[in-house]
Amino acid sequence: MGTLYIVATPIGNLEDATLRSLRVLREVDSVFAEDTRRTRVLLDHFEIAQKPISLHAHNEATRIQDVLDALAADRDVALVSDAGTPLVSDPGARLVSAVASAGHRVEAIPGASALLTALTVAGLDTERVLFLGFLPRKAGARRRLLESQRGRPETIVLFESPRRVAETLSEVVEILGDRPACLARELTKKHEEVLRDPASVLEAACLESPPRGECTLVIGGATENEIAAVSTWRDVQLDEAIRTHFELGSSTRDLARELSLQSGWARSDVYARAVLLRSRDDATANLEPALDDSDDRE
Repeated sequence: MGTLYIVATPIGNLEDATLRSLRVLREVDSVFAEDTRRTRVLLDHFEIAQKPISLHAHNEATRIQDVLDALAADRDVALVSDAGTPLVSDPGARLVSAVASAGHRVEAIPGASALLTALTVAGLDTERVLFLGFLPRKAGARRRLLESQRGRPETIVLFESPRRVAETLSEVVEILGDRPACLARELTKKHEEVLRDPASVLEAACLESPPRGECTLVIGGATENEIAAVSTWRDVQLDEAIRTHFELGSSTRDLARELSLQSGWARSDVYARAVLLRSRDDATANLEPALDDSDDRE
């Protein structure tokens, strides 16, 4: 049976291609690529006579059988992404799962990765790291994901479009606080730039001069004080704070936003709890006069 090779390719500088990756790309029977045009540049540069076949997010399911047929016929196949290591915020997971389930060999050819490259130059803790990939585009889903990171000590790494990086930094500041951060842009390329500052400073820099090229954000994890603050909020404390805000005239939406920042609870959970408490309090208030009237009739 053939072997499926998962081949990492340079994220910018073509000199980062490994000798092993070039040998494998020359020797395999076929190369499946996320973007055949970008892969063609790499292959041509190293004079590798392969004709890459497209395998991207929209056709991965239909390509799986082609790869399985090739492997069953004792042919070797390589999978590459646009740049960096395949499957890391790129297609290929379903393919690898199917190939492994069919009993074929899957072999990794390690190499460049924007995730690891940014992490090594960020100057932040690398002991515990959480990779979030690309954040959801829908605002609600994106905020919920960031809210779920409150009180977590891991350094966060995520990919972002240059068009949205300022907005993402703004939400990081609002939801997680003004943490130390690093914006790594165009890594290993001619115009590589690495900025290390609090998230609010990076946001201001992106608004003043919108970045170009591929961006990787590295965000510091929660401090011990932040972790302690999140862990001390229990149901009773949250309920008391919600009722206090209602007494002060706060809207459910406003108190959910403010208390989520203070308590470590997700804003959607604070909102739902506030709605439930208001409903219960209203029901109790409506019930009390009825009981009084009943007592009068007796």
